[in-house]
Amino acid sequence: MAVTTEAVQAALKELIDPNTQKDYVSTRSVRNIRIDGADLSLDIELGYPARTQLDDIRRAVITKLRDLPGIGNVSVNVTVRIVAHTVQRGLKPLPGVKNIIAIASGKGGVGKSTTAVNLALALVQEGATVGLLDADIYGPSQPQMLGLVGQKPESQDGTSMDPLQAHGLQAMSIGFMIDIDSPMVWRGPMVTQALEQLLKQTNWQDVDYLVVDMPPGTGDTQLTLAQKVPVTGAVIVTTPQDIALIDARKGLKMFEKVGIPILGLVENMSIHICTKCGHEEYIFGQGGGEQMCRDYDTEFLGALPLELSIRQLTDSGKPTVIGAPESRAAEIYRTIARRLAIKVAERARDMSAKFPSIVVQNT
Repeated sequence: MAVTTEAVQAALKELIDPNTQKDYVSTRSVRNIRIDGADLSLDIELGYPARTQLDDIRRAVITKLRDLPGIGNVSVNVTVRIVAHTVQRGLKPLPGVKNIIAIASGKGGVGKSTTAVNLALALVQEGATVGLLDADIYGPSQPQMLGLVGQKPESQDGTSMDPLQAHGLQAMSIGFMIDIDSPMVWRGPMVTQALEQLLKQTNWQDVDYLVVDMPPGTGDTQLTLAQKVPVTGAVIVTTPQDIALIDARKGLKMFEKVGIPILGLVENMSIHICTKCGHEEYIFGQGGGEQMCRDYDTEFLGALPLELSIRQLTDSGKPTVIGAPESRAAEIYRTIARRLAIKVAERARDMSAKFPSIVVQNT
């Protein structure tokens, strides 16, 4: 019995991508089906980084196709292609940056910066080119978290800066420019101007995802940033307790008002795990983040434990996904990062570069 393209597509419709929870045909991931007698080859093109899972996906596709009647050799190539997606109306993606993801919270103290740096590094581990912008002018923490305290960016032309590098991540922060003990006694307009300069005058190098560690709160600075920075989507970080969720809801509504889609919510410090006995306890409450997602019809990206090692590793300049890559927490960060990238991939693509510039001249 001859192998046909229709039979191949029918088989792949039954195979579910473990990350998207959709089949490879409906997501248009199947490319270049080539049949030579009984032999078959094809490509699976993913719209999200998943380097740690490419071999598993390839094996699953091959195993499924080998069940086809009359099949001979099966060759499958799994690739990743990350593209730019749409941003707020009236704004265009930045040069050298495909997608900007804002990591925000309604209040401080919920672990937003720790979540941002670990998600950025998890995306790097999954094969993406990633930048991290520390937009918390009043309390920049990424230099410490990335082990870059005391280092300063260089400028080749006197007007732009090269980002610093840490663990394969491109990074920029106001903390690179000032003394660690110097307070930023600035008014809102100065903060906004500084952040715009950090964002637009940094030589980001072909970044797939620029993760922006936003300042906490929902004031004028956050609103101005949301209106001027071309953001693909935002992630809200909260803890399960009611007080944190009240402020997280405000942060979510702020992004909705300025037309920035919410990619999902991350619940930090979800459960405490005792380092002595392993006992698990919901010391900040349980289920608050998931309930908020149901209330606002957004996705619950994942829950992270309250662990001593997460704090220790981050303070040492080697966040969890780098300092303890085989740990339970590191795998949770990678799972959230993949899901986050999938949510970005599901957004409409930016087509502005496809259209030519129209110039009207008098003749």
